[in-house]
Amino acid sequence: MTMSAEPEIHIMSGTVRGRREAGPAVFRGIPFAQPPVGPARFAAPQPVRGWDGVREAFAYGPPPPQASMTGAPPSVNDVVGDDWLTLNVWTPEPGPGAGLPVMVWIYGGAYVFGVSSDPGYDGTRLADAGVVVVTLNYRVGMEGFAQIDGAPANRGLLDQVAALEWVRENITAFGGDPDRVTVFGESAGAGSIAALMAMPRAAGLFRRAIAQSVPGTFFSVELAGDIAAVIADELGLSATVDDFSAVAPGRLAAAGDAATAKMRQFEDRWGVVAHTPTLFSPVVDGEVLPTTPWQALADGAGRAVELIVGHNRDEYRLFVAFGGLLGQVTDEQAAAALSVFAPDGGRAYREAFPGAGAGELFELVQSDWLFRMPSLHLAQAQTGGGGRAHLYELTWPAPGMGGNLGACHGLDVPLTFGVFDAGLGAGLMGDPLSPEGQALSRHIRTTWTAFAATGDPGWAAYDPKRRLTQVLNTEPAVTTYPEETSRRLWQHHTFAPLPRL
Repeated sequence: MTMSAEPEIHIMSGTVRGRREAGPAVFRGIPFAQPPVGPARFAAPQPVRGWDGVREAFAYGPPPPQASMTGAPPSVNDVVGDDWLTLNVWTPEPGPGAGLPVMVWIYGGAYVFGVSSDPGYDGTRLADAGVVVVTLNYRVGMEGFAQIDGAPANRGLLDQVAALEWVRENITAFGGDPDRVTVFGESAGAGSIAALMAMPRAAGLFRRAIAQSVPGTFFSVELAGDIAAVIADELGLSATVDDFSAVAPGRLAAAGDAATAKMRQFEDRWGVVAHTPTLFSPVVDGEVLPTTPWQALADGAGRAVELIVGHNRDEYRLFVAFGGLLGQVTDEQAAAALSVFAPDGGRAYREAFPGAGAGELFELVQSDWLFRMPSLHLAQAQTGGGGRAHLYELTWPAPGMGGNLGACHGLDVPLTFGVFDAGLGAGLMGDPLSPEGQALSRHIRTTWTAFAATGDPGWAAYDPKRRLTQVLNTEPAVTTYPEETSRRLWQHHTFAPLPRL
């Protein structure tokens, strides 16, 4: 079976046929839950029904409905259908008995867009290192994270749990070890992983986690409910399952887009969220997600999970560039950003970085608030709760787009997958990628897969005294946490659920 060009695997719901492509066998578009449409729309994912015969697993499933800001290529968005909840498997040794480590990727996209068929998430190179790679779709935006009366909160997270349950039940047939599952993800994917570590329903479904650039945005029920009410008002409806179920998914996503465009109008009700690019985040609802990840891990919820967590040095520069503000940030814009995002309104930032200009302050405070300090604090919470965490910072500058982006948000994704000519890699990596960049990518892939196999990434765990951090650059090195000034500025900050004012 392992040598077949089109191997067939029997799983609990039926038989699937994949293909060998450039080494590993690939199985695409396998449903892990029923399509969440009709009466199942806005419900928790339901078990997939079985099928007779052999199901060809050659093509990716369709993307979940999502915001127009998606960066997925047109060929991905042209795939239509309502079978949104599918996953894909790359395996070097299809068939039971291999007992390989399993790595399950959860994509980012600000909780409003993303699809596992993004070519930047091709698992071939990781699978070549001797792991089984799984990528999955989950509901985003209105379908996955809107707070709707009559619906469970955090449906996108529940989709991820359903996919992990599928992995536990089926991955042995693909050569994987269900007791050595590592979840890994970036941005909203890393925030999802932090949430999964805090969720009772996800307990025991994975042994290790790699959280790349964890966002600090988690919403209170009151805030999420008010946002849903505003979106419903765009349609002349109430934020209930009955009303929203009557709206086509594309139209509902468009209503979310329309409300996003008006976010600044609601600053008096939504506070800092009105200054961010998304209206959706996991909701601390007290049931699906009992508390924030930082509180849960500090209380010991992550003790059984071995964790790698980290961030990129210049996280927010990507968004500065997208906004056309590189080299253009004014003193007024910097002052406004410090007022909104800094723990003390910004005075300490100016004192701590006396030589920083407007652009640097604008970028620094938003990098810290959105990604850098949430990631650091997650490591601290995990350690404080009796668990183990390994911290990293990526400092290698992106060579693409004129070399002006530094170690920006998203740069770690092509380095992780070794895909440099598609997805984020197409813009960030340069053509051709330098030997140094290729070597760094190999180092990250080797480190991540070794951690998935053994729990040891090759550097010491984080502790509050030494604060050892793996710095990822052309010459990777371990040092004391490099962003000490920011760490001190945020040391007393609590990443609590964002409130409705």
